[in-house]
Amino acid sequence: MPHRFQALLATAALEEQLAQTRNAVVCGLSQLLDLRDLKTGVHATRLAEWSVRIADQLGMNEDYQRDVEIAALLHDIGKVGIPDSILKKPGRLTEDEVKTMQKHPEFGWSILRLLPGFERISLFVLHHHERVDGKGYPAGLQGRRIPRGSRIIFVMDAFDAMVSSRDYRKGLPLEEGLRRLQDAAGTQFDSEIVHHFTGIVKWQLPEVSRITEPLPLKFMVEAK
Repeated sequence: MPHRFQALLATAALEEQLAQTRNAVVCGLSQLLDLRDLKTGVHATRLAEWSVRIADQLGMNEDYQRDVEIAALLHDIGKVGIPDSILKKPGRLTEDEVKTMQKHPEFGWSILRLLPGFERISLFVLHHHERVDGKGYPAGLQGRRIPRGSRIIFVMDAFDAMVSSRDYRKGLPLEEGLRRLQDAAGTQFDSEIVHHFTGIVKWQLPEVSRITEPLPLKFMVEAK
């Protein structure tokens, strides 16, 4: 019995160490995003908080919620491979520049898939620009073939992009952003996810309206 108890303690200690290492890696990559482009880092934090709320409402277990949160936090990590001339261009991109920008999910997947335990997270990142009608990228997946975590992140990402102000344009009012999400539900976006997110926005409008402020994460802790 004592040996079994010691083994359990050793296993618990190892799991705690792995969790701390995982958090440190995620926080480090998140800091990299901040260094690359501060607005990208703040945007990712908002997406992570919203995405895990949706995953919780959809009844996903804590492991899945954690992976959704991390994928949302790091969904743009592939943009470290995009030239500044494109990433920070103050205006519309050319057709060739758009094609380059659309490679960022693949770049992100190629980074995250190398990390132990990030297999599902890397797939969420790879497919976070897929549309339910099959007209997204990079694989043109359709409907339920798109990982659910990716479908969640896509809705959050699109809404945040619509209502956030940029140097070259003012963000849309929240109501208009929601209207556009609802209009594209079933074609561009997953209808069920849009429905749940609309409920969050309408119920917690004052909190969501603080669109430029990062929100607290559920599973991640700041690395010391």
